[in-house]
Amino acid sequence: MKAIEFNVTIPGYLLARTLGRVSSAFIHGRASGLRLVERAVPALPGDDWVQIEILLCGICGSDLANISFWSSPAMEPFGSFPAVLGHEVLGRVTQVGAGVSHLRVGDRVVVDPMLHCESRGWTEDSWCASCRAGAHSTCCTAGEEGKLIVGEGGQRLAPGLTIGYHRDLPGGWGEMMVAHARQVRPVPDGVPNRTAVLAEPLSIGVHGVLQSGALDSPGPILVIGSGTIAFGTIWALRTLGYRGELVAQAKRPHERKLATALGADQTIAPGAEARQALVDTGAHAYMPVVGPEVYSGGGFPVIFDCVGSRSSLAQSFGFGAARGRIVVLGCAGQLRKLDLTFLWAKELQVQGYVGYGVEGGRGQGRHTFDITLERMRDDPGALAEIVTHIFPLAQYREALVAALDHRRSGAVKVALQPGD
Repeated sequence: MKAIEFNVTIPGYLLARTLGRVSSAFIHGRASGLRLVERAVPALPGDDWVQIEILLCGICGSDLANISFWSSPAMEPFGSFPAVLGHEVLGRVTQVGAGVSHLRVGDRVVVDPMLHCESRGWTEDSWCASCRAGAHSTCCTAGEEGKLIVGEGGQRLAPGLTIGYHRDLPGGWGEMMVAHARQVRPVPDGVPNRTAVLAEPLSIGVHGVLQSGALDSPGPILVIGSGTIAFGTIWALRTLGYRGELVAQAKRPHERKLATALGADQTIAPGAEARQALVDTGAHAYMPVVGPEVYSGGGFPVIFDCVGSRSSLAQSFGFGAARGRIVVLGCAGQLRKLDLTFLWAKELQVQGYVGYGVEGGRGQGRHTFDITLERMRDDPGALAEIVTHIFPLAQYREALVAALDHRRSGAVKVALQPGD
């Protein structure tokens, strides 16, 4: 099968971090760690596994950060390479193991890419505390080899938190993959492919909304960001029942239009418009002897930071109401010179969320993907507008150019499609 493989090497790291500033060819070209390769079609490693033909797979911001080596190296022990990338997967079942009862050949499915202890081959009495609690996205055994035997060589499953960053389990930037039955969810009839491929990133927004308790906030709520996670958070807030004021910060007109269509009451640009939105909450501005303007009073009781950069977190700390909540869904990493003064001066709560799992409370003990797929079916809204570009797998370089330079391309979500 054809697949896009990424390898982590020291020369690749040096080229991407230096010459990658000059040309993106060193991020996805011949001098990069990415290759279109031929690989063997993965076989089922057990009776409780499923083989899947890829229909669509999204390009995530974390993929871009990893191939350009701008993500923090802290997560490196929880992946294994070379790996076929891609974790936003929509596919069709081509084979099911003898122990799988909820899926049939031909089913359209999406894949929860986070690996559970069960997927690693451990029996229930050996599951880690996270997996026992239904929070497998923080699985405690991700840095260790699994018990599962894979491949013809009889080796144990390599370390890795997520399909798509895993040596033994190819992701969706290829033609075929395998996944444990626990990871695979059928797509309801009536949900088009262009919407269904968003199940993974939208579930991150659903998970953050449910886990943070934002639905109980009186508002206003501010969502910072103009990527799929931010739009998924806006949609999740509205489709799950939040009826307070919702403010979305995005840079470009088409992004602001999409935020409005998904349920934002007000859209603002960073800078003067954002400052005015903060003042409208009752905040007062003060100018210290040195440094930027600061604020007291008013503010947003809940802020979703779906960017995770130094500037977005600094804004979140500054714009948060006293004793407010900053919910970090963006992949924040190493941030230099981030002023944390208002973290303690306002007694802010900072909550970080990753992935998905069994949702308690308003999630009623259901898996995040099941909630997301149900709401996709019943409340499609403007979701189809999020996927702006689809490229054949062979044109992955053009796809990455569009995703990396979304200011020029106008891309929100870029997806790859195997086949000609």
